[in-house]
Amino acid sequence: MMLKPISRLLLAAAAAAGATSASAQTEIQWWHAMTGANNEVVETLAKEFNASQKDYKVVPVFKGTYPETLNAGIAAFRAKQAPHIIQVFDVGTGVMMGARGAIKPVAQVMKEGGEKFEIKDYLPGIVGYYSTTQGELLSFPFNSSSPIAYYNKKAFEKAGLSTAKLPQTWAEVFDAARKIKAAGWSCGMTTTWPTWIGLENFAAWNNLQYATDANGLNSLTPKLKIDGPVFVKFWQSLADLQKEGVFQYGGRTSEAKTKFLSGECAIMTESSGGLGDVVKSGIDYATGPLPYHPDAAGAPQNTTPGGASLWVFGGKPANDYKGVAKFFAFLAQTPIQARLHQVSGYLPVTFAAYEQTKKDGFYDKNPGRDQPIKQMTGKAPTDNSRGVRLVNLPAVRDIQNEEIEALLAGKQDAKTALSRAAERSNAAVEQAAKALQ
Repeated sequence: MMLKPISRLLLAAAAAAGATSASAQTEIQWWHAMTGANNEVVETLAKEFNASQKDYKVVPVFKGTYPETLNAGIAAFRAKQAPHIIQVFDVGTGVMMGARGAIKPVAQVMKEGGEKFEIKDYLPGIVGYYSTTQGELLSFPFNSSSPIAYYNKKAFEKAGLSTAKLPQTWAEVFDAARKIKAAGWSCGMTTTWPTWIGLENFAAWNNLQYATDANGLNSLTPKLKIDGPVFVKFWQSLADLQKEGVFQYGGRTSEAKTKFLSGECAIMTESSGGLGDVVKSGIDYATGPLPYHPDAAGAPQNTTPGGASLWVFGGKPANDYKGVAKFFAFLAQTPIQARLHQVSGYLPVTFAAYEQTKKDGFYDKNPGRDQPIKQMTGKAPTDNSRGVRLVNLPAVRDIQNEEIEALLAGKQDAKTALSRAAERSNAAVEQAAKALQ
């Protein structure tokens, strides 16, 4: 989906500037992991920025998948050939925070570049994830999403349930899923990204401690607390539903989405970024907030963003950073953010872009598209809900997935699974931290 240029006049002016001014431009390398239509978005943004001024030229470079892009950036930095900007998925946030000498905080880039930057103008649930406990923004949010619930209206109707009042708690979701299964539907519910949704966001949304030291924000060696009683109760409920045939496990990432898109499963928790595929499927659907657990005091709190942000590598000339600051200021403009949100389904970075989208009547025409934003802005983030910052979160997720799969296969109960997951994760985190030191 190509984005329309902000101004044909800007493009014309850039073309008229001639080869002489073009040759004097400072190039800003931007490594990213966007494919397909999202790659077109990246290319168009770069062209629009380049056409808006004459001093800098942003050069986007596709470097593969999210993990491949992160690994390429680390290798390039070690070889002293790092790009200026690199897109890093949310799972890599702790990795980048642990590499303090390699990155230059975005807050500093904006200040030194003389660009207007007020963190209060940004959605707190997003910038909180990419900031220190002191509120310093380390990376620029680019494509952020939040987990929400999707419901098949036809399945609800068959079970005699109403979608006028959707489930709010996990207990209500489980009850609806059982009724849908009893009514003859193939599968009551499923979920994508079990660790992101069922552990990381489960902790944040219910204001539960995922790990000590502000979930790893204040330490390289936090201790995981995912074997607490509310976590155990939730996962034992899922294991019981799996045994009954009401819940169906679909995989470690987004594989389970096909179960909902095909009409097999009636309820799904998934990223808000998956909305486009749901719309394209033609299913008569409804969306609701991520369910919270009734045993968690103070829930719901706020969800944490998925997707990715833009990090700036250190060691570049001061003039280059002025260009990076100008580019981020360009991306933060209200028309740009509102357009990106409406076209892609990712969240707007600023309150102004959110308000502009409401003013445009977008949410009236597209019910539910503001749900992820409400989940992130309803309450100010706490130490439990700013997100997880582990230096090796990708590896930790693999450990947790292994234990969850054994649980859902009936090989162990939830208490054993989560205790083993916490113990193994703590050991892996400690080992990774020692390697960094």
